[in-house]
Amino acid sequence: MPATDYQGSSPSFSGVGRSALSMRRDQVHSMDSPQYSPSRVLELETFQRQVADRFHDLSSVGQDDLLSLPWIRKLLDVFLCCQEDFRSVIFNSGGLVNKSPLDRLISEYFERSVKALDVCNAIRDGIEQIRQWEKQLEIVLCALDTQRSLGEGQFRRAKKALIDLAIGMLDEKESNAVLSRRNRSFGRSNAQKDHKVSGHFRSLSWSVSRTWSAARQLQAIGNNLLPPKPNEVTATNGLAVAVFIMNSVLLFVMWALVAAIPCQDRGIQLHFNLPRQYIWAVPILSLHERILDESKRRDRRNSCGLTREILQIEKCARHMNELTDSVQFPLSEEMEGDVKKRVDELRKVSEALKEGLDPLERQVREVFHTIVRCRTESLDSYGRGSHHA
Repeated sequence: MPATDYQGSSPSFSGVGRSALSMRRDQVHSMDSPQYSPSRVLELETFQRQVADRFHDLSSVGQDDLLSLPWIRKLLDVFLCCQEDFRSVIFNSGGLVNKSPLDRLISEYFERSVKALDVCNAIRDGIEQIRQWEKQLEIVLCALDTQRSLGEGQFRRAKKALIDLAIGMLDEKESNAVLSRRNRSFGRSNAQKDHKVSGHFRSLSWSVSRTWSAARQLQAIGNNLLPPKPNEVTATNGLAVAVFIMNSVLLFVMWALVAAIPCQDRGIQLHFNLPRQYIWAVPILSLHERILDESKRRDRRNSCGLTREILQIEKCARHMNELTDSVQFPLSEEMEGDVKKRVDELRKVSEALKEGLDPLERQVREVFHTIVRCRTESLDSYGRGSHHA
């Protein structure tokens, strides 16, 4: 994700402004021993409460809005807010940040966040893949959304776009199996053609290698992620809990993105080891359970992504396929009415994708650059701390 691609904050996040913790940064930092001050305790409690409130807000949506493009954008807003508050907490930690065990805990967090950069790149690739599907929807709309009488040529064009869309939406293993069956049925020339079509949808300038696995990357991010031990909490004056919170938020957000957006090997069976006595853990675990339940629905089991708009693409394409298979010419008034109804449904899905994908991609970029920036600041801080020590 090149730095020149960065477009700045998304509109919904820029309006948030500095968090309550950020606004108090200068006041707390000016104290002689901020890690022992009442303000330190209050700041940590505020951080936990804000994380809990934000995820309660995310979990309050109905099932129809869960994993929609607007909801995913809101999830990324939450991550950015939590990251900024976490940055403020660490900035105000004084000399503790360069002492054991806090230095190790923070270093482990940034190692996990670096692994999340690959997930961000893979998600951007998935967004681009959805754009290719949207182009196929546009072909169908151009063919059938017309005031003129519809003929066989227009339906053939729409049917071809629907077939290309179906191939593009298959997971790679399923796609290979379907293409193999079609190759045996239609001969060598079609085999070459189908290979080109499949390659087009699965080779969209991927930012990660073809051997990269989203499931393995999530496991790497979550590896050895455990609640802090009592002696770690005591030694860090509670800051170990803040690091654990941010680790958990990072893991959940990356996991939700992989569940929602198409990417390579997107297995989502991941365990979250979050004690429920943490007030912020309850809404995260609730969302985790709801998303897993969504993945087990009959109409979602073989889906390449759980985003609501992907389900709408699948449903509209299936209805339109059934319609094009049953059409007879000349079209009756009833059939023309059915075509118009399906075209209207398809247009709404296409418009939702056009409105939602660009802002989502900008936010993914912002998450990427925020992680890089915080990592760089951390390395600079450690360098200064080691130099003075």
